Amino acid sequence: MQEFLIEMLECPSCHGELNWKIIQHQGDRIEEAEVNCKKCDGTYPLKEGIGLFLTPDLPRNDLWEQLDSQLIQYLRENSQIESKLMDVPLNTLNPADQFFRSQVLEERGEFAQAKATANFAYSKLYAPEYLKCYNAQINYLIAQLSIFDGPIIDLASGRG
Repeated sequence: MQEFLIEMLECPSCHGELNWKIIQHQGDRIEEAEVNCKKCDGTYPLKEGIGLFLTPDLPRNDLWEQLDSQLIQYLRENSQIESKLMDVPLNTLNPADQFFRSQVLEERGEFAQAKATANFAYSKLYAPEYLKCYNAQINYLIAQLSIFDGPIIDLASGRG
């Protein structure tokens, strides 16, 4: 997270001022910090450059996180299935399994390969018209955002 964003952020729960204990910097980026609200004592971690400003009173029900956790756990417990998913040529898998492979690669931190694998799966999972519209929306969004000079904050409202 860029350090200049500190001045723009407030507690999402009570809108109080935040106290920042920066643990790790990389240039002008904060890579790790502990963030606490001075008013309500809410705690918000910042890890790998990403602040997690989720209100402490709301329940978490991240279905993507559960899927990833369950998939990885299942594959650890069933190494023969993991081998069938990960140790065969990509084009021998059906599109759903190709997508699952991309999830495993992402979980392992192999992001470039995960993205390429997911894109390969998408080409089989979705109609060309859908993919064309999806890409057009992404390109439109990038074009619209590129005209702004200030910061853009990703609210992390979902996967993708």
